[in-house]
Amino acid sequence: MVLSVLTSVHHAFFNWLHRHDGGTRKVANAPGPSSKRFENKYFFPVVIDAINQGHTATINLRGRSMRPFLEDERDRALLTKPTGLKVGDPVLAEIEPGHYVLHRIIKIKDGNVTLMGDGNLSCEYCTTDDFRASVIGFYRKGSDKLDRTDGMKWKIYSWFWMRLRPIRRYLLAAYRYIWLNIFRLDR
Repeated sequence: MVLSVLTSVHHAFFNWLHRHDGGTRKVANAPGPSSKRFENKYFFPVVIDAINQGHTATINLRGRSMRPFLEDERDRALLTKPTGLKVGDPVLAEIEPGHYVLHRIIKIKDGNVTLMGDGNLSCEYCTTDDFRASVIGFYRKGSDKLDRTDGMKWKIYSWFWMRLRPIRRYLLAAYRYIWLNIFRLDR
């Protein structure tokens, strides 16, 4: 019985899109009158287990830490096993037990890793052993076309954005207070 319930829950996670909000996950289109919420500490181990078995997982992104290129509840990430990661790559890491982030690798030295979200001003730290998934690409702005992280578009974004770190604070402020108000993306 327990195995059957766990199998049902496992399938539920991969039959629907998921939200990344740093705390709980809402499973869209779940059977019944309302959707279900799962805490990340329960959600991600199931996702990671499936990835380790050779599957990929698509999750809806939650949070503003990857702005300006990725938006909360608008964009999705396609995850796979973490292999061959290098500086500049986005990665899903467990920086503390049960605390997961999807951020860009800023530095790797002797197995120690510095991560930073594109929309963040401070860094987070982990080891390469804390990597749980790598990102193949993102579905941005409601598109069904994958923007691959090994594609030219993502590489150009990354090259410029990583070099603009000294003035990132001002660029993010302009994006938040001017750009989003003009185009009403931030509701």
